[in-house]
Order: sequence, then structure tokens, then C-alpha cells
Amino acid sequence: MFKNYFTLVKFSHTLFAMPFAFIGFFLAVHETDLSFVNGGWKLLVFVILEMIFARNAAMGFNRWNDRKIDALNPRTANREIPAGKIKPKAALSFVILNSILFIFTAYLINPLVFWLSPVALLVVLGYSFTKHITWLCHLILGLGLALAPIGAYLVVTEKFALVPLLFSFIVLFWTTGFDIIYALQDENFDKEQNLKSIPVLLGKKNALVLSTILHAIAVILMFAVGHTADDFLGLWYWVGAGLFAGALVYQHTLVKPNDLSKVNLAFFTTNGIASVVLAVFTITEIYV
Repeated sequence: MFKNYFTLVKFSHTLFAMPFAFIGFFLAVHETDLSFVNGGWKLLVFVILEMIFARNAAMGFNRWNDRKIDALNPRTANREIPAGKIKPKAALSFVILNSILFIFTAYLINPLVFWLSPVALLVVLGYSFTKHITWLCHLILGLGLALAPIGAYLVVTEKFALVPLLFSFIVLFWTTGFDIIYALQDENFDKEQNLKSIPVLLGKKNALVLSTILHAIAVILMFAVGHTADDFLGLWYWVGAGLFAGALVYQHTLVKPNDLSKVNLAFFTTNGIASVVLAVFTITEIYV
């Protein structure tokens, strides 16, 4: 039973955004006198819970909202709701519960995070409607994940700052780019169902070009982070940034307009490893 909910929300995909939330958190720790002895552990737990609740609400709502379309698509027909493993009402209740827990946890953190929590939910839940109305859907997904580093930073500091915002923009362009690659699989189906996406708008070849440009911008922003925070981000950060950039380059060697057989490798494995590696090296640099 519970296993079905883990697969419903693709819990393993938290590897995409969670490492960036950790980056935002440890950047905040560096900027303050917070330590794990004086309450840092508690705030870190709150960050993890907020990421889990937001992920559950967003993916659960997306699966509930798209259940009829998923049933028509051979690639998604075996998902939990169209396959009958989870009832639509149960999935919606799961979304409502996680949304309430997200806002309640934000209330326990600080006033700024609490007042911004409905805005964050609006973004991550609203994404589910965008594929029906605009090809910018990939950008909205990217925005949802981009909330991770700045959100975690706000948990500790209650104020905005340039470096975590730059990390959020890295996530925005990185996520938008790899979601375009993932959407290549459904180009024909999306056309038949009048759904919007970059591959539908531009075709496979041009969609891959745009994805490459977006990932190039993400790499440029990583250089901007390194130069902006050169007082505490040094060698280890640059190693991590280099490996992250290399993973993006490798990702684009795997997928061709006429060969989508390695999309899952490019989407899941490469991006998951890239985010973890960047987080590990960045956090190591902050403490070393």
C-alpha cells in the first residue's frame, strides 16, 4: 500500500532538488552563528520535511490531475491511478494532507517562510495545469524546484541573499533543460492530445538545441556563484561545478533527435548524480 504512494510521487526523484536545498541550508549556516548544537539540527529536519511534503503534494496532484491523460498514453498507462493501484479520491486526500503538513511545518519555522508557503504551493501545484495551456510548462516545473535553495536559506536567515538566489537560477535553467529532454518521448502523444510542450512547439532537434542553451546558462551561473562567493567557495566548489557541467555535457551526448533510447539514463541517472556531486563538493568547501 505505502509502496504505491512512494512510486506515485517518484520519491527517488527528490535527488534532483534535495541536494540544492542542503546547499541553501549550509550557505545559511555559514552566514550565521547557527550550529547543530544550538538548533541547527532542528531546522535541517524542517528543511527535509518541507521538501518531502512539497514533493508529495506536487507529484500527487500532478498524477491526480493527469490521470485520464496518463491512461491514454502507453508510456504512463501503468501509473498507480490509471492502473487502479490508488483510487483518485485517495490520491487527492494524500495531496491535501501533504499540503496541510507543508504549511503547518512552515508555521513552525518562521513567519516569512509561513507567509510564503502558499505561494510555493501555488507554483508546485499549478504546474500540473500548465501543459494544457502553455509550452512554458517546463519553465514552471523548473521554478518549482528552484525554490529549494532559497527556501532552505530562508528557513535559517529569514532574508534573501544573492548566492542562494543564483543557485535557484541554476536549478531553474538546469531543470527546464532536462525536462525538455524528458518531454521528447511524448511529442507525438502530446500533439494528438493538444498538449503543450517545447518538443511540440519546436520539434525534437530544436528542442534539444534549446535544452543545450539552457544548460549552458546554468553552467555560466555556476561560474557567477564561484566568483560572487570567492571568499568562501574555492577549489572543492570548482571541482564540483566542473563535474556538474561535465554531467550536463554527457547528458546531451546520450540523446539524439532520432534516438531517444537513453532518455531515462540522461534524465534520472545523470541528473541525480550531478546534483548530489555538486552538493557534496559545495558543502565540503563551505566547511573546509
